[in-house]
Amino acid sequence: MSSEKITKILMALSSRPDKIMENQAAKDFQTLLQLIEELHADNERLKTEVQKLRDENNLLKGEQPKPKITPSKKENKDTSSEKERKDREPKKEKKSKAKKHKIKIDRSEVCYVDKNILPKDAEFKGYQVVTVQELIIKTDNVEYKKEVYYSPSQKKTYLAQLPTGIQGGYGPGLISFIYAQKYVSNVSEPKIEEFLKNVGTFISQPTISRFLTKDLEYFHEEKTDIFLSGLSSTVFQQIDDTGAKVNGENQYVQIICNPYYTAFFTVPKKDRLSVLDILAGKKERNYYFNEKAFDLLKTFRLSQKVIKELRSQVADKILDNNQMKNVLENLFPKPGSGKNQCIRIKEAGAIAAYHNQTDFPIISVLLCDDAPQFKYLTWELGLCWVHDGRHYKKLQPIVPLNKEKVDDFLNVYWDYYAKLLQYKENPTQDRAEELSEEFNQLFSTKTVYGILDDRISKSKTKKTELLLVLKYPELPLHNNNSELGARAEKRKQDVSLHTKTKEGTKAKDTFMTIVETAKKLGVSAYEYIFDRVSKKYQLPYLSSLIDAKGMSSSKCYNTS
Repeated sequence: MSSEKITKILMALSSRPDKIMENQAAKDFQTLLQLIEELHADNERLKTEVQKLRDENNLLKGEQPKPKITPSKKENKDTSSEKERKDREPKKEKKSKAKKHKIKIDRSEVCYVDKNILPKDAEFKGYQVVTVQELIIKTDNVEYKKEVYYSPSQKKTYLAQLPTGIQGGYGPGLISFIYAQKYVSNVSEPKIEEFLKNVGTFISQPTISRFLTKDLEYFHEEKTDIFLSGLSSTVFQQIDDTGAKVNGENQYVQIICNPYYTAFFTVPKKDRLSVLDILAGKKERNYYFNEKAFDLLKTFRLSQKVIKELRSQVADKILDNNQMKNVLENLFPKPGSGKNQCIRIKEAGAIAAYHNQTDFPIISVLLCDDAPQFKYLTWELGLCWVHDGRHYKKLQPIVPLNKEKVDDFLNVYWDYYAKLLQYKENPTQDRAEELSEEFNQLFSTKTVYGILDDRISKSKTKKTELLLVLKYPELPLHNNNSELGARAEKRKQDVSLHTKTKEGTKAKDTFMTIVETAKKLGVSAYEYIFDRVSKKYQLPYLSSLIDAKGMSSSKCYNTS
């Protein structure tokens, strides 16, 4: 029987447990409804498992598994909390859509009235101004004649230089156009080649690929500067990751950002050490075993025996990779033993080393979803309310009363979220204490739906992370900023399924960082790239704009 049919039958019942006056009868009735809920969930899980086993059996017999046929009408299983979040956000003033004042006038032209049609008494009354936007796409191929001089006395030839920015017979405008098409407009390389040929420019696809991947040290340095300035511009950073392929191999793109920049880093793994390497500037990894490291090992639940032995060998020492390897081999001499403990030891030492170094900005607060690899990297961790709310949307009860309880709780949940938004606008210590107590009350709610109660209890255990905004009012309540970066990466993959080389992957990360950061700063990515390719350097560095933004928004929030 389908979920819809079961729900329909239960809705037809004339009795509800919360309306039954006799306590024991109400309790018994609720127990039966809970039993229906749990049996249905078990049945759905078993159906999925049985189908999976059937598909595997069919494959073993050389047959085809059950085809995945997409229904013509989408099932209503939306688990996003975006609508609820937006409904509670303060309504922003609608920006004027008028664009006339933004249009640069390149030339003016007068349109004349045919004097032959004018009556004799017609008087000139001035002009009616109409702005028309036009784009001219044409080649500007130049034949340069370079002067050549020869000195017999010095036996040396003197040759005139081409204008700055020309590379291998192609001008900066064309090269910048290629970058913009690839990374701003998300056009594939074959289509870039096709378009250029259509307008009379002849350039091969390998040459286009070379421009997009080779000799980009300057742009890579700009990305590094953007990341450094971004890390220093706010007390918090946001992070998320998404899958990617490099030459067919699965890898991961880490997106780190704040309101002023977005930086992309493609790495083979998404574990804690990989993320930490990015936050530490991808230098040679060190391990420092101070008291913070040993406290972390206790948090990671390593045995006292291992911790004691490790302390005797490396207390207050900084180790490089080779030294760390030797220590672990001494601790776990048997091949393959202590694999998880080795990982935790390296994580604890690397985290302590990150917080002890002074060469790279150290992140104080990291805002993320609840993924385990992001925990313990920074002093404090903030969690996204939208991700937490998603867990409640995933509850799909079939009992009408349980559905009602979920909806009621979600309404109160997002009303509380709206109060946190109001607090951000006017933070005070008294209000922070009130909201903290209100959190305790809200997430101590008990309903007739046990699964909902369990979910509420889990949210309560994350109070410190969800309410970090009471300490840092500038902290966002959701992680949408980094998720938008992940979406940009996915849109890139829609056109280019994967990068093929390390150079191509690094170039993709660099230009996506520049383009997405320029977008946040209100800078034309094309003009910025052209300014750099042509070596004019008339536009300010994006990193300097981030520095200025960070300084202007660095007001101190005092909740006392």
